[in-house]
Amino acid sequence: MANFVRMLLGVALLPVCWGVVRAFFDSIVAAAGDSSGLTAESIALAGGMAAFALCWMSVPHPVKTYVLGHELTHALWGLLFGAVPSRLRVSASGGSVNLTKSNMLITLAPYFFPFYTFIVVVAALVTSAFVRPLPWLPLWMFAVGFTWAFHVLFTLETLAQRQPDVKLYGRVFSWVFIFLANVALVLVFLAAVTPLSFAQLGGFLVHRVLDAYAGVGSAAAAAVKWIVSLCFRT
Repeated sequence: MANFVRMLLGVALLPVCWGVVRAFFDSIVAAAGDSSGLTAESIALAGGMAAFALCWMSVPHPVKTYVLGHELTHALWGLLFGAVPSRLRVSASGGSVNLTKSNMLITLAPYFFPFYTFIVVVAALVTSAFVRPLPWLPLWMFAVGFTWAFHVLFTLETLAQRQPDVKLYGRVFSWVFIFLANVALVLVFLAAVTPLSFAQLGGFLVHRVLDAYAGVGSAAAAAVKWIVSLCFRT
């Protein structure tokens, strides 16, 4: 019954997904500011993503590295919620970590939280605490792009398989939640490091999501009107 309710919630959130996609493109334009967006940092970010995509297509996938990050993400989010992790196991065929408690965020965290990108960002923040301005910023952005592509491609490959984590909370709801959480992290990152402000981002999201639901409402009203006309046609 709980998964059925979550499935209905996932379906109800589909217009949010469309609104967030449109807000994402609005944000990309705003993030470029008055320039073309072709800064050394943005080129390095795109270059990092392209570099990992090339590795993905040309060399064996680093499965054990992904599994390690996957299980450490469970452990990290477990710690955030007061769980105690133990018995970490990692292999090319899968992995596991024992936690004293769990919830939806802990279970689904590896699918929306880019663990290795988090490590890169933390390393950059620690470095910037001692050296200002942060040296070699394009190199840091390359590492962010590389690890982000790692997260996205492995997540897509993993979700194409039958995952107990996803099945636990229902596939429809889990996929919708994972999609929204991934895009949300990208948008927060853009607002943090580009001319895009959080106020602009909030405005884009509210406008596009409301517009998406308005579109659904209009389509539903038109469908009801058509059905009624068929029923009472003489």
